[in-house]
Amino acid sequence: MDKYTLCAEDFSLDNQELLLGETLFHNANGYLGVRGCFEEGYPQGFSQVRGTYINGFYDFAYMGQAEKLHGLVEEKQTILNVADTQTITLKLEGETFSMFEGTVMKSRRVLDMRKGITLREIWWESPDGRQVRIKITRMASFVDTSLFLVRYELEPLNFDGTADLSSVHKGDVKNFFDPNDPRVAGEEIQHILIGETWEDGGASYILSNTSKSGKTVCSAVKNAAEEPEQVEAHSLSLEKGLARETFRVKLVRGKCFRLLKYTVLCDSCHFADPAGQAKEKLEALTAQPAKALYEGQERYLDAFWDTCEIDVYGDGELNRALTYNVYQLLQSVTKDRYGNIAAKGLSGEGYEGHYFWDTEMYILPFFTLTNREIARNLIGYRYQILENARENARQMGHKQGALYPWRTIMGSECSGYFPSGTAAYHISGDVAYSVVAYYLASGDLEFMEQCGAEIVVETARLWMDLGCWYQGKFHINEVTGPDEYTCMVNNNYYTNALAKYNLIWAAKLYGRLKEAGKADGLAERTGLTDGEAEAFVKTAEAVFLPYDEELGINPQDDSFLQKKLWDVSAIPEEDKPLLLHHHPLELYRYQVCKQADTVLAHFILEEEEDLETIRKSYAYYEKVTTHDSSLSSCIFSIMAARLGMVEKAYGYFGDSAKMDLYNAHKNTKDGIHTANMGGSYMGIVYGFGGLRIREQGLSLRPCLPKQWEGYHFRFLYEDSVIEVRISRETCAVTLLRGTEKEIVIYDRPYVLRDRIEIPMEQGAGD
Repeated sequence: MDKYTLCAEDFSLDNQELLLGETLFHNANGYLGVRGCFEEGYPQGFSQVRGTYINGFYDFAYMGQAEKLHGLVEEKQTILNVADTQTITLKLEGETFSMFEGTVMKSRRVLDMRKGITLREIWWESPDGRQVRIKITRMASFVDTSLFLVRYELEPLNFDGTADLSSVHKGDVKNFFDPNDPRVAGEEIQHILIGETWEDGGASYILSNTSKSGKTVCSAVKNAAEEPEQVEAHSLSLEKGLARETFRVKLVRGKCFRLLKYTVLCDSCHFADPAGQAKEKLEALTAQPAKALYEGQERYLDAFWDTCEIDVYGDGELNRALTYNVYQLLQSVTKDRYGNIAAKGLSGEGYEGHYFWDTEMYILPFFTLTNREIARNLIGYRYQILENARENARQMGHKQGALYPWRTIMGSECSGYFPSGTAAYHISGDVAYSVVAYYLASGDLEFMEQCGAEIVVETARLWMDLGCWYQGKFHINEVTGPDEYTCMVNNNYYTNALAKYNLIWAAKLYGRLKEAGKADGLAERTGLTDGEAEAFVKTAEAVFLPYDEELGINPQDDSFLQKKLWDVSAIPEEDKPLLLHHHPLELYRYQVCKQADTVLAHFILEEEEDLETIRKSYAYYEKVTTHDSSLSSCIFSIMAARLGMVEKAYGYFGDSAKMDLYNAHKNTKDGIHTANMGGSYMGIVYGFGGLRIREQGLSLRPCLPKQWEGYHFRFLYEDSVIEVRISRETCAVTLLRGTEKEIVIYDRPYVLRDRIEIPMEQGAGD
């Protein structure tokens, strides 16, 4: 089995394993996502999350506060389950097919990441002894993202007879919820309202509306038999919010019957006329041979893998996990500027479909290096909601600037617990950082002129209003850094370092636009002047960055070192994550970190500190970090590699790369961990590969764990596609396409015209 294939044979029917399988084998394309449930369903008493989701399609839900203080969020957005079109049931001569009855002789589930399909195949014997092979292929199209296609194939193995297939199109659906887990929706109120239900040209249509947000979605379904001569009877029945199409089929031993089920989804967030455009798309798609749709999917993926190919030699399991993670990023990411990437992608309802800082710091780096169009779309989404960020800043009492919401879908804040939500002001710095990272990798000054520079300027203004001057230094108080076990602090190192970077680059981008004669639009939209840009630089130079002389480290904040230490090594597994077992105030009073915080700052802003400070800080924070967050292990891996601790980097990397396939955090049933998946990509490219793209240019500092034979990856830099191949003996860098580039490898400059091959330097981080 190659790295592009994930296969589970004779899989367990334990309910928790089924929920996990729903996530791991879901289908998505960035616009729509469908959980990998059994088409025929589970027995009564089994739990399932039978969801179909559209990226950015939401309703409002009430979020009560114990005290109605000014500015506390009382209404949130939440992603909706929009329809059930995956249901297909089967009867053989009156016997209902179920994995839980009769005998499953053999079964397998497959994800093919080259073809962009999932496959479920079962060899089943009914209680009366009829044997049949059932093969179900699913595809969420990357070519036309409104399409979800199911092919249901039957082959009788030891009998001739009849089969009854029932294909269901159900609009009356609800969301899953778990009131005991803050990461899943806490109220069972997410429910779309059924509007018109109708039939047209043999297809069923259901128009649904949200209860509060004023959004509309149309689901359209058409079934087609590939062997129509085997259909003996056919009917389509409708009632409000439900369509059921049945086929009585003549089965002949050894001969296959195939039913194609086309689903098209169109919503009002993306389409002006959801019903009309759903009809138009469905007619166009069903007019094509199914083969053409599958071939289009393969061509799309051929182009995708060509640019972002990444391989580890000598560890097949890890290589497959890494490939799976990269594929899930593609399934999760929006293909336009109307959406973003939810914390669980489109694989489940964890975190209610909200977008976090995860996108900018963990996922966007992948697309910046592999797909410029998608990267621009992700930044474009932040530009679309820039006015919301300005309004959010005013709500928090700021007279200027933009404060991006901690969690959102349509632009307004959805965080009910402000100490670890709204107070995480660093998200504005994260967004600005991602814009600059895109610019440094692409050199795309035109995009900066269109929207990027405006984001950086408005977020810079936030810091100017938020901070205060004291004894000649600029301090930023009452904020929360990435570590959610330490909230509402003064001078969080990560936040302050990002604010400094944000201020510097606001002035730099303005200056570069002026030099190119492209600054007029920015100045007109924002009112930015030379004097304000100079003030940005002056303030940046004075930003206070905590440093402890005795320990030689950067304290996470002003008070962090004053707190009692929590012995992280003594925490039992059943007590993790700590947030589910300890009151927030207890956590806040200890030196205990949920995730990388200062260590993350040292990765993204390495030039701020000398290597010895970074080394000592890493050792200090490693002892107090629980890694309860899925965002943590990958960063500790990257920085261990940078510091020459290659085996330590390898250990952290395995924890990150295999997190979902091995269900390491025991909650993958709620959806994949998209940010960690991006982090595992960064672990190879930025960690072991040592890639850095700074203002000074492109550099590499590769290292190789002893467990691997080598690895390679490809990335975009300016107008070029570059491949890096690492073996035990050599580091080879090849210019696949584009113009020559200057590159620094192990601190030595080279000019990449075709191929550079130099000896590997082990322990290069020292």
